[in-house]
Amino acid sequence: ELKNLIPKSAVGTLSANSSNVINLIIDAYNSLSSEVILENSKLPEGVTIAYTSRCKNGVTNKDENGRRCSNISIGDEVHFNISITSKGCPKQGKPEIIKVKPLGFTEEVEITLNFICECDCHSKGIENSPDCHFGNGTYECGACRCNEGRVGRNCECSSNDVATEDMDRTCRKDNGTDICSNNGECVCGTCECKKRENPEERYSGQFCECDNFNCDRSGSLLCGGHGRCECRKCICEPMWNGTACDCSLDESTCLASNKQICNGRGRCECGACKCDDLKFQGPTCEACPTCPGVCIEHKECVECRAFGTGEKKETCQKECSDFTLFKVKTRDKLPQPNDKSYPVMHCKERDANDCWFYYTYAVTNNTEKVVYVVEEPECPTGPDIIPIVAGVVAGIVLIGLALLLIWKLLMIIHDRREFAKFEKEKMNAKWDTGENPIYKSAVTTVVNPKYEGK
Repeated sequence: ELKNLIPKSAVGTLSANSSNVINLIIDAYNSLSSEVILENSKLPEGVTIAYTSRCKNGVTNKDENGRRCSNISIGDEVHFNISITSKGCPKQGKPEIIKVKPLGFTEEVEITLNFICECDCHSKGIENSPDCHFGNGTYECGACRCNEGRVGRNCECSSNDVATEDMDRTCRKDNGTDICSNNGECVCGTCECKKRENPEERYSGQFCECDNFNCDRSGSLLCGGHGRCECRKCICEPMWNGTACDCSLDESTCLASNKQICNGRGRCECGACKCDDLKFQGPTCEACPTCPGVCIEHKECVECRAFGTGEKKETCQKECSDFTLFKVKTRDKLPQPNDKSYPVMHCKERDANDCWFYYTYAVTNNTEKVVYVVEEPECPTGPDIIPIVAGVVAGIVLIGLALLLIWKLLMIIHDRREFAKFEKEKMNAKWDTGENPIYKSAVTTVVNPKYEGK
């Protein structure tokens, strides 16, 4: 337990065996070299030191961890960058010495700080300069060096009133670098805010960090016209909410015709309905552009607006002006469901001339009704007599030819069968002239009795 409290210490058991002593020394040395930690001597007043280490495998540490590197083996090389900053000159003005060394090692680096507190321009200073608040200091090197008893950037304050060496320190918020938030001047340790051209706009706050004109806007109005701006934040009027006071808490605008909030199909947010079912749209979730019956409902208005026909052609302008109409050339130019961020309903209806016309109906996210219609309806055409007659004649001729070919084929088959039968019977016939009882020779032999062979 004591080892954990003593940096770079090692614990072992000593005995008469010399090898144990050697092992203890080796373990202590390895433990000593496993981590390198830098330490420095006491720093002079107003001087700070910062470490940045570059350890093994490219690991870089900064701030408090910048003074150490871990997991170091024998022979490894690490680098430390040391930055020393002085916020002012020491009172004595003599050099200061800082010592830096690794913890557990005797080697150290000695740094000598030589302060340059005077510049060549000091010799050209103007004593009792009017630039230093009516001659209360010497103007040298572009700044005022105040006389005894006077303080401030321009020696405008008395040290009896403000007991501080840095007049601007009390004018910086959270020890920042901006004096009076860049919106004012530091006078005797107090911020004096700038004036605006518009007298109604002003900076305020201890460090001029607040104003009444940099709040969120809605509709080009500060705080939406329903609140006031205080320290860059809107303070809304009753029944209004939001960062720009643009969210109304009044639900009367969400009432549908059936006196239900958002027609029972959504929720009221900032005075407008957010419909739960995407099929329903409109300010009160009553419009359903993709529900059955929408096409028939708007058929007559679309017909009279697009083609000037239909039952409402006489009252079209009066009754059918609640939507915006666009015409397209062909059906493939109509909006598709994936082209828009809102539902689109495709419709096909028959007009007064028994023609089909195609259109789409939709309600946009801004509750605007939009209709796209194909400019030319598709009308049925009468039959073409010539092709029909030609087709009939051609059909009859082809059928006749087919029948003739079939008849000819059957006759050929029949004749071949009869001829084959005849040939067969012919081959089977074995007639002999001597056996034929009805056979009569064509030659008749007559013996002449008077003939004696001479």
